[in-house]
Amino acid sequence: MLLSIKTKLKLSKNQEVIMCKHAGIARFTYNWGLATWNNLYSSGLKPNKYILKKFFNNHVKPEFTWIKETGICQKITQYAFDNLGDSFSRFFSGIGGYPNFKKKGHHDSFTIDASGKPIPVGGKSVKLPTIGWVRTYEGLPHTTCKSITISRTADSWFIALAYEQDRVPTVKPHDVVGVDLGVKELATLSTGVVFPNPKHYKTNLEKLRRLSIRFARKSFGSKNRYKAKIQLAKHHARVANLRKDTIHQITTFLCKNHAKIVVEDLNVSGMLTNHKLAQVIADCGYHELKRQLEYKAKKFGCEIIIASRWFPSSKTCSNCGYIQDMPLKERTYNCGSCGHSMDRDLNAAINLSRLASS
Repeated sequence: MLLSIKTKLKLSKNQEVIMCKHAGIARFTYNWGLATWNNLYSSGLKPNKYILKKFFNNHVKPEFTWIKETGICQKITQYAFDNLGDSFSRFFSGIGGYPNFKKKGHHDSFTIDASGKPIPVGGKSVKLPTIGWVRTYEGLPHTTCKSITISRTADSWFIALAYEQDRVPTVKPHDVVGVDLGVKELATLSTGVVFPNPKHYKTNLEKLRRLSIRFARKSFGSKNRYKAKIQLAKHHARVANLRKDTIHQITTFLCKNHAKIVVEDLNVSGMLTNHKLAQVIADCGYHELKRQLEYKAKKFGCEIIIASRWFPSSKTCSNCGYIQDMPLKERTYNCGSCGHSMDRDLNAAINLSRLASS
């Protein structure tokens, strides 16, 4: 199976400059392609990434000597056009919006390869095509990959790559588990295990506000404004990493120890319309949790079952099957038919687990 890994790079000042140059060329190529695409389309033509790439390589690239500077990998322009083509494909498919121009300092990234040859990786050092050796903070698996993507978050650079690995199925102590996702408790399992919601965004909100105010008060274009921007971006990245770490712990536990996992298909966009709960719901990361479950299920050899969002898991009594209304403020399920009393989330998780055998 195909796995991916992303880790932080340990770069020198000169290497950071080289990375910035690569990201700048990728951004320039993407923006040139988007502007040319818009002009051709407004003239009644139907452009595509292949036409733009060919014209750029034959007529535009020779005019800009800084693109062919020593130490610059020439494959970054090819991947920039591929990314532009993918953006338009998502737009025409109705998956994403119309592509926007890229701005310096916002999601800087570029992709390189070794002209079709496999790139060997492993340990705490990687030899990148044209760029040379770079170090990482953690060891990489000894394998090969076809391409490498390098991106920047705040003032840190990261390397991401995909590689093939055999599946590692684990012994499953539990055959089936139902997972009820919530706000107070991030995940409640039918086995009785509860994962509390740490609410990382709310915990760090005061510092985020303070850094935002400090950034807003700096003069435009000043070095102090840039420093404040980096501090704010680093704190946002820290909150995002804390959230991902929590979700990784939950999803790894689920996929390693359960053969079948039943989760509900939540209408997250509809839940976000509730302005009283929108902030904490966005902080839960339900989409990321579902994404991690899907690829970890393949890795550890388990099955993911998605329950319909219309399934009344919270309204149904897990003892007798009676269905009754359950307002959000009621945290204990008291059955009006058999008198069964149970925690609301645990009751819903048990009902979800039974869908695996239906």
